[in-house]
Amino acid sequence: MSVLTAIQNVSAVIALNKPTVVFSSTEREHFELQVLANSCARYIAQDYEWQALKVPGLIAGDGMTRSFALPADYDRMLKEGELWSDRLQTHLTHIISTDHWLELDIRQFETVTGAWTLLGNEITLKPAPANGEAISYYYMSSRWALDNDGSSKAEFAADDDTFRLPETLLELCMIWKWRAQKGLPYAQDQDNYEDEKEKRIAADKGARILHVGRTRRLRGAQVAYPVSVVS
Repeated sequence: MSVLTAIQNVSAVIALNKPTVVFSSTEREHFELQVLANSCARYIAQDYEWQALKVPGLIAGDGMTRSFALPADYDRMLKEGELWSDRLQTHLTHIISTDHWLELDIRQFETVTGAWTLLGNEITLKPAPANGEAISYYYMSSRWALDNDGSSKAEFAADDDTFRLPETLLELCMIWKWRAQKGLPYAQDQDNYEDEKEKRIAADKGARILHVGRTRRLRGAQVAYPVSVVS
């Protein structure tokens, strides 16, 4: 479904005339719908870690470089995302506090499995990954739209662009936000959006797997040091 079709469906609910074009139009009402469509799509994309927007990232070590630019379509890291080293065969320690990171630098501490943080729109590692070492991770892409040739992008710019996430969510979000902006009752419309979102999230997670007869391990538990030590 194109973004124009979504806007036409929304227009029928919010009592606007059905537009034949939107993004090439100069009418103020159509411009408001353009802005609303992009605002709602961005809101939905950032409201949950949708699998369609999860993208693998890779850092190639050279033994010297410590800071690496974020991918061009980077939006945010996964809430429980980790950076994994193929050399160490474990994940690096994530340092969130800049004061803690500064402490590591000042006191010249080295963690057993290495550490990483986000600084200045870069991923900074400590120590520098070895030459040939690959650091892998997943992040959330900011490109939630597709143009007519299938290329991803960060916003709608044409009537035939499409949404990479459920179009129904886009329509429901536009309805309640339009009414909220116009000072109209919107509580039920917002509830409709939230209900549909929860259904889509449940489907996006996939079926739960039931394990029988296996040892249970606490969430987030890791092997103390998953590398062989030779005496």
